[in-house]
Amino acid sequence: MDTDLIPPLRIGLNAAIVAVTNDTPSILAVPASPGEGAADGLPFGQFDPARDRTFEASLRSSVESQTALHLGYVEQLYTFGDRGRHMRSDEARDNGSPHLVSVGYLALTRADAENPEALYATGARWRDWYELFPWEDWRQGRPGMLDTAILPRLLPWADEPVERQQAPSRKARIRLAFGLGDFPWDEERVLDRYELLYEAGLLSEAVADQRVTSTGLAAQLGHAMRFDHRRIAATAVQRLRAKIKYRPVVFELMPPEFTLTELQTTVEAISGRHLHKQNFRRLVEGAELVEPTGASSSTTGGRPAALYRFRAKILEERPAPGLRLGGRG
Repeated sequence: MDTDLIPPLRIGLNAAIVAVTNDTPSILAVPASPGEGAADGLPFGQFDPARDRTFEASLRSSVESQTALHLGYVEQLYTFGDRGRHMRSDEARDNGSPHLVSVGYLALTRADAENPEALYATGARWRDWYELFPWEDWRQGRPGMLDTAILPRLLPWADEPVERQQAPSRKARIRLAFGLGDFPWDEERVLDRYELLYEAGLLSEAVADQRVTSTGLAAQLGHAMRFDHRRIAATAVQRLRAKIKYRPVVFELMPPEFTLTELQTTVEAISGRHLHKQNFRRLVEGAELVEPTGASSSTTGGRPAALYRFRAKILEERPAPGLRLGGRG
């Protein structure tokens, strides 16, 4: 193999930073740089091995410089390196331009834990993740757009002839991802649903990547982000929805003391599901994840509600403590 024909690579680092405020799960978005269009995106930085020893150290440094935010919990998601993922108008003409491979990360923080004035001065903004993925919010029931906009276009696309059918087929992937027929809706299949919508040409990113000339929809499906940043965000949402079931990461988003109602609304915000109040409380008590502080809160305006805190000792007692959510409430 002639290595001279292989284009150079650059390693980038993207952070999907999540916080929950006023029952709203948010992802931090930063404005586009010159030449990147109008869409916002995730915080990004290039890995410089001369400056930082590890990817994570480089990520933390880049995020702090872009957003004035000090990251707490961080975990690596996936490596995104598809050809064309950073499509620009000049890339087709410049075959020698470096190919950018990004390592995506999930980071959790409390939106009130940092200086909001410093963050806003950078141009960064918290964006409701259901603006990005409106079909994922089932807290008030099945989203209407599934039946009015998404499935009427996805199902005919699945019937289109293809030169080589992948396994599983388009139809099987749609049934599994969108909970059709005997399959229930699985809130963890966020990335599967996003990728189907992208492949079918129903997302603005597919137009930007020149896969289709138009989505053919009267209104775009969710807020678009630049490059493949919404795909990285979908990966982060999927990871977090799965992880709260076997690790106590939800408490990274909670204040030191909280009511059980506040904990429930945070879990509902992340999972996109409504949870039965009594079932949720039994679940929390059975998991032994929290302990009462002995204090109470009257901020709800009704009867004072008991305050709880995360019971850190659970990490020594159980290998996989989390909130194993059952069926829909």
